[in-house]
Amino acid sequence: MDMNEIKEIFFQECEEQLAELESGLLKLNDGDRDPETVNAVFRAVHSIKGGAGAFGLDDLVSFAHVFETTLDCVRSNKLEPTQDVLKVMLKSADVLADLTNAARDGGSVDEGRSRTLIRELEALAHGEVPAAAEAPAPKPAPKAAAPAPVIEKPPVNDEGFQPIPFSFGDFDEEPAGHYVPTVQIDFKPKKDLYAKGNEAVLLLRDVSRLGEMSVYCDMDSLPPLDKMDPEEAYFSWKISVTTDKGEDGVRSVFEFAEWDCDLDIRTIEEDVVGEVTDDEELPMQPVPFDLSMLDESGSAAGGEDEPAVVESDAAAAVAAAETATKVSQAAGRAAENAKAAASAASAAQASQTAAGQTIRVDLDRVDRLINLVGELVINQAMLSQSVVENDTNGTSSINMGLEELQQLTREIQDSVMAIRAQPVKPVFQRMARTVREIADITGKSVRLITEGENTEVDKTVIDKLAEPLTHMIRNAVDHGLEMPEKREALGKNPEGTVRLTAKHRSGRIVIELADDGAGINREKVRQKAIDNDLIAADANLSDEEIDNLIFHAGFSTADKVSDLSGRGVGMDVVKRSIQALGGRISISSKPGQGSVFTMSLPLTLAVLDGMVVTVAGQTLVVPLTAIVETLQPEASAIHSFGASQRLISIRNSFCPLVDVGRILNFRATQANPIEGVALLVESEGGGQRALMVDAIQGQRQVVIKSLEANYTHVPGIAAATILGDGRVALILDVDAVVAASRGQSLKQDISLAATG
Repeated sequence: MDMNEIKEIFFQECEEQLAELESGLLKLNDGDRDPETVNAVFRAVHSIKGGAGAFGLDDLVSFAHVFETTLDCVRSNKLEPTQDVLKVMLKSADVLADLTNAARDGGSVDEGRSRTLIRELEALAHGEVPAAAEAPAPKPAPKAAAPAPVIEKPPVNDEGFQPIPFSFGDFDEEPAGHYVPTVQIDFKPKKDLYAKGNEAVLLLRDVSRLGEMSVYCDMDSLPPLDKMDPEEAYFSWKISVTTDKGEDGVRSVFEFAEWDCDLDIRTIEEDVVGEVTDDEELPMQPVPFDLSMLDESGSAAGGEDEPAVVESDAAAAVAAAETATKVSQAAGRAAENAKAAASAASAAQASQTAAGQTIRVDLDRVDRLINLVGELVINQAMLSQSVVENDTNGTSSINMGLEELQQLTREIQDSVMAIRAQPVKPVFQRMARTVREIADITGKSVRLITEGENTEVDKTVIDKLAEPLTHMIRNAVDHGLEMPEKREALGKNPEGTVRLTAKHRSGRIVIELADDGAGINREKVRQKAIDNDLIAADANLSDEEIDNLIFHAGFSTADKVSDLSGRGVGMDVVKRSIQALGGRISISSKPGQGSVFTMSLPLTLAVLDGMVVTVAGQTLVVPLTAIVETLQPEASAIHSFGASQRLISIRNSFCPLVDVGRILNFRATQANPIEGVALLVESEGGGQRALMVDAIQGQRQVVIKSLEANYTHVPGIAAATILGDGRVALILDVDAVVAASRGQSLKQDISLAATG
């Protein structure tokens, strides 16, 4: 593996760390004060800094170092993570992401913004609270100044500590329950530790914060000056720290350096033994210990006086055990229970770690695998059809083998598709930054709420979601939400809310973007459309049709062009991007209450389950997720409506009957519904329709092939596929056909050539 590959892995890990950083900061911003959340945020910045140092990314290291120092103040409770503090940190996270992208792609960042944030972070680290947060500070003053008995509440000194009175006469008689263990650390760095940007001094500083510490530096390995390698590590340290954090607390300090050093951490138990020397103290020392440690101590020393000390300590220990037999037995049982619980927890943690193991695979390899599985599905369908056509009894061993092959092929395909499925969380997290930036530009107070972040969808869909979502977020904040003063005047919360939701529905992913703003001003939209000659002045449009006018190219209701809006390219891009993914978008708006934009997208762009049907001699595939049920129409159930419309009665309700062949111009006149089959389908926003086809050939899984990439866009057709007999079949765009049945044009009046 060369350096470029290692560097690419580093940047991939940076993306994960940046996502963890932003997620943790948003949790803190929502009021989460869990220390683990703070530690996760700190670790993310620390990891980025360490990796950047290994590759000489000085700008990234410098900014991450200042950011890390400020986060360390939060971690050590020296800095309260208020809303104003977190606002600075969220901006710093954005700059850290920009610096990472610049280091990877060779771009540049706004140096002025970086320097400004560095000064703000340094000010926070030195205890300078942002101006917006200084105002509430004097509020607690009256309570502190309130008269109170001096004896009961000692005054607070200049450093903010309130002394607690206690008797020094009992200081030497500290009970055993207050024993604080001492942890011994043998720490010898490797040269890789320094190459990755870590510093031994900073690690020692963090250890010193755990308790009282003594350090010895071993310089015996230091060679003469003429033989010294400047990149080598020669020093090692022996550290002794008395802390109530235990070994786990010490190990957390070396969490990111343990692979780059020789590290031995252990608790010193001899201190406990050394305290058991006074007869008066023996009944108070029922702490169990291992006598073998005394034997090891004696053998290591090898002196003549040492055995006497050992015997004396052993005798004292036996006396202590005899005077506190019951207490020792209880402590022994508690130790056994604690050991068993620790073993179980360790096993559970190991199991969880093993279950969460992942590997990094190049996406091109996954795409290649998916293409091969697609070809496997096509060939399996061809083989099955050939056997069915040539085997009449239908019970041969070949048929049984084909059924097993079909099942295995389906399982392989599902497994491969699951590899490409990823949660939408990374895209949603990127929208949080977009909201912050637009809120700062517009001067609005906005809160983004995300739901369903773990909803999974094909990576191809995720990669193409960012652009339409960004335009929709900009539209919601800039056009939808009112200014804080206006919201207060209307009785609303000055802070506007944008809600981003993802969920699965009928084999598709539905993403909703809702805001609690003013809603769409339909009068303004209509007038703007008339001014732009998009509609006639006397056009009679429904609310839905007026709302959809904002998707026209060049349409904008902004009074003036700004950095955010006014050019009429935002929502047009959204619609085209969604349609390119085989999806659709709809709007629901209530004046004064806000708007909801709903996007419905396929879970994958590779395969689908479909119903193969025949229409006017053509073979079509109808997506199975859109079909509610199939019907054989009866003459009594068919009713005429108007000049050319027909309805079908289904369980005491009427549903429009749509002739697919007529809509797609496969035939000039409508077919007799009695001679065909009706597919009851459900579409987004169009309700239910009964699609009339000539016959159903069967249900099968098909591989999606892009029609636009290989031919051109065909109205009413979503894509194409290859059938088992090698013919090309067209995949029906159910929503486009339903929209055409409601009077909307398919945009082109063409007749499709026969597909076989």
